Amino acid sequence: MADDRSLNRAVAQIERARADKCLRPSIAGFFDEATNTVSYVVHDPKTDEAAIIDSVLDFEAASGRTSNGSADRIIEYVTSNNLKVIWLIETHAHADHISAAPYLQERLGGKLAIGRDIIRVQEVFGKLFNAGTDFERDGSQFDKLFDDGETFKVGELEGIALHVPGHTPADMAFIIGDAAFVGDTIFMPDFGTARADFPGGDAHQLYRSIRRLLSLPDETRLFLCHDYKAPGRDEYAWETTVKQQREENVHVKDGVSEEDFVEMRTSRDKTLAMPNLIMPSVQVNIRGGRLPDPEDNGVSYIKIPVNAV
Repeated sequence: MADDRSLNRAVAQIERARADKCLRPSIAGFFDEATNTVSYVVHDPKTDEAAIIDSVLDFEAASGRTSNGSADRIIEYVTSNNLKVIWLIETHAHADHISAAPYLQERLGGKLAIGRDIIRVQEVFGKLFNAGTDFERDGSQFDKLFDDGETFKVGELEGIALHVPGHTPADMAFIIGDAAFVGDTIFMPDFGTARADFPGGDAHQLYRSIRRLLSLPDETRLFLCHDYKAPGRDEYAWETTVKQQREENVHVKDGVSEEDFVEMRTSRDKTLAMPNLIMPSVQVNIRGGRLPDPEDNGVSYIKIPVNAV
């Protein structure tokens, strides 16, 4: 990893934040039990500028109805703390929940951002859903496409984006101060790691991405996008550290080889059902969280490809 300049910049940033408490963010997590998703509001205590990461739009699959309870909890927190939203960040195009970013953006402002490789995901799923020529496959539904190693600010806090593909081609980890928001790359140590069998997923890449993240300083706080309560654990949890993951992760702790990981991940993925909301979620999330355009009757429709996956 000595020649990984993006990682080296991230390490330096975390070390600065560990040395100076003023460079560490304030973080609030919002757990959505229906999708086992954690959304975050990350803000600079000095300037009150904030980023919202991986928001959730409530969706009832049986009726096709959306609601905003999860997002409204975030709005209440932001407004009650007088925060100014600068970023609405997606770690990837989620397959298990619909993003509430457009709803939040309309009410709170901020730029909608994701990793640049969303373009690859749009190309694959644009074909699957036969989205037609009107669906742009260039990431233009987002305000900002982050490249690996690109830096950004949340108030006076330093941020850096790291490309961590494997779960999907577009997965990013976003490091703000001393905290890393790692999306679906890794879960709590007792639960393991994300699947790698979605289109464009790759278990080899996932292993390398995780080892890249676990090359960050031991004390780095890792904030996860999901928790499913491993057997024997009573409470949901979504914060861990690099050190804890390296010592305890049941899939990828220190000493697990890439070959062993890939064999485990491949075998395990074959036993997993598709997420309940994968069809609506991906279809909407590749559009930046916006529903497909209404048809001539004023209704928006979600397509379900039959016998195609």
